[in-house]
Amino acid sequence: MSTDTLEIKWTRAASWRRILLLALILLPTFTASHYMAGVLPYKGATLLEIALVVVFGILFAWISIGFWTAMLGLFVLIRHKDQFSFSQALKKQPLSIEDTEAKTAILIPIYNEDVPRVMAGVQTTLQALRKTGLSHMFHIFILSDTTNPDIWVHEEMAWYKLCQDEDAFGTIFYRHRKSNVKRKSGNVADFCRRWGKDYRYMIVFDADSVMSGKTLVQMVQAMELRPDIGILQTPPAAVNRQSLIARVQQFANRVYGPIFAAGLHFWLLGDAQYWGHNAIIRVAPFMEHCQLPRLPGKGPLGGDILSHDFVEAALMRRAGYGVWLAYDMEGSYEETPPTLLDELKRDRRWCQGNLQHLRLIFTRGFFPVHRALFVNGVMSYGSALLWLVFLILSSAEAITEVLIEPQYFPSAEMTLFPQWPVWYPMWAITLLGSTAIVLFLPKILSIAYIIFYTKKAHLYGGSVRLTLSMIIETLTSTLLAPIRMAFHSHFVVMTLLGKATGWGTQTRDDRGTTWNDAFQYHISQTLIALLWGSILYVFNRSFFWWMLPILGPMALSIPISAFSSRVSFGQKLKKLFLLITPEETEAPSELATVDENMTKPASYSPLPLSQNEGFVRAVVDPKVLALHTSLILRHRVAAPSIRQRREDIQKKPLRKDQRDFQPKKRWNYYETQTNYENFTAKFGGSLIGKKQPNGV
Repeated sequence: MSTDTLEIKWTRAASWRRILLLALILLPTFTASHYMAGVLPYKGATLLEIALVVVFGILFAWISIGFWTAMLGLFVLIRHKDQFSFSQALKKQPLSIEDTEAKTAILIPIYNEDVPRVMAGVQTTLQALRKTGLSHMFHIFILSDTTNPDIWVHEEMAWYKLCQDEDAFGTIFYRHRKSNVKRKSGNVADFCRRWGKDYRYMIVFDADSVMSGKTLVQMVQAMELRPDIGILQTPPAAVNRQSLIARVQQFANRVYGPIFAAGLHFWLLGDAQYWGHNAIIRVAPFMEHCQLPRLPGKGPLGGDILSHDFVEAALMRRAGYGVWLAYDMEGSYEETPPTLLDELKRDRRWCQGNLQHLRLIFTRGFFPVHRALFVNGVMSYGSALLWLVFLILSSAEAITEVLIEPQYFPSAEMTLFPQWPVWYPMWAITLLGSTAIVLFLPKILSIAYIIFYTKKAHLYGGSVRLTLSMIIETLTSTLLAPIRMAFHSHFVVMTLLGKATGWGTQTRDDRGTTWNDAFQYHISQTLIALLWGSILYVFNRSFFWWMLPILGPMALSIPISAFSSRVSFGQKLKKLFLLITPEETEAPSELATVDENMTKPASYSPLPLSQNEGFVRAVVDPKVLALHTSLILRHRVAAPSIRQRREDIQKKPLRKDQRDFQPKKRWNYYETQTNYENFTAKFGGSLIGKKQPNGV
């Protein structure tokens, strides 16, 4: 089937699928809103009740999107035959890329990351590619935006030694950018300007991403098979975390994720999202059409676009290239934040980026689906504020009902018959039950799909433990939901008021939340919940019990945040085979290799090298100094200049000469290696492995 024919086919299929989805969302929403109005004392006749019904309708439509996405995804997985599946297409039409010009760059942007973890991932990726026999088709680029000089030097040392150990000079490249303009998107754009023309594809990683060699090759094969595709996104599985909250997220990702991914594929098809990592991109159209604009104005809604991935997908689609989600392509992994506070710090940045999309919704040439996805991204955080508004309005209605005498004759006309406020408990129970079905039925069906259809419950500890794990996940998520709601509402309000966020380093290890940090970040939420609950308890005690599942977790947010970050709790559940994922039952070779590479001692350091010793090592170790200067100087470093620098170092070990840190506009591996080898040949061996001066 030709590319043009296939595009016509999927665009027609997408049209009726989206009409179906729209109908499935709107009809139940109108019905539920009607029930909501009937439950209220005055049947939605007052301004307060009208506001309640409107907010409820928006929120019900929002959760209905997730519900029907899951239902459609389950349909796709059970049906099994999908004419738009890339995995099935590659099985029918195998394609070799060895004799093609499909040169692919794997980009690993990093920013003040844990160096051993990054290098373990790079080493694992290279080893996985070599097993495929096609590693010569790939180059790996470590693109550093690191601002900490100690970590910067540490990265250089680790990169050079990794290249030596794996004989990977000319395969693994390292580049440090002096100014991290536009953050990650600017980092990738800098690569495209320098070396993009040398590659047909680029696969973008996060610092903690891992992918199997087979998956990397399949992604390139899919792009070769379909020249009309600009971006192909894989759904990464969450792995490698041990804290309680992280294990809950990993379990939810692996159990519920497949049906949601399949559902997104069902109604998005070639108008899918790009999530910023674990995806392959066609370089030429990306360079030509996906340059990000700088939003006019100041404040958090202006300037550089933070959530660049959605915008790049919309730009790629506007250029005529498809953006697809390879929902059934396995072997793609990432790591989740280890604590609630780390998750919320990341969400603060994402919230600002998604709200910036409000200014792009009406951009000329964008497809309607991508405009809808911009709104969907805004609602990811805006829905929390709407939920909070709904709870405030409900509380106001409950207190008003007690304090203000009912209006039995609300109209100005004379009448003999009063309008009695009537409460219909069955309507309220029906409404509550329908909302619970929308929220929890996808989880139950996901469990049933694993147990009865795929017969893979043993990978999750067995049917009983899988069901118990779902209950634990549901209870934990229920406790965390009000806390997240409060923070996300705060993020939205602060962003709209003009308070921007910074670009902080993400935590990649399983460190827990201290009680001091939990108190600092959650105390205001605790006090608000206690005050809110006290008012309801005094004025309307029956409504207080309805609000307790929300106000209770908010009041207890300090211990919930601290205890959910504990690795010990997560490991105890793991020993009981609860919250187990397939990657733990039958560990993929790539994840096992990452763990193995992480446990190896750093061969480039005679002593345990902490992240704050890199610059000192560059000062006292001539070999490290030569490597560092050869990577940053504009021209080749001559021996006399090195000799003079060595004499200066001996006189003033901690001196910094800012002239040594002029950026090098273009980077050349061969020049770097030559400079390094010239130095070591003339001045002898390194101090590495010997006793260091001054006790270093």
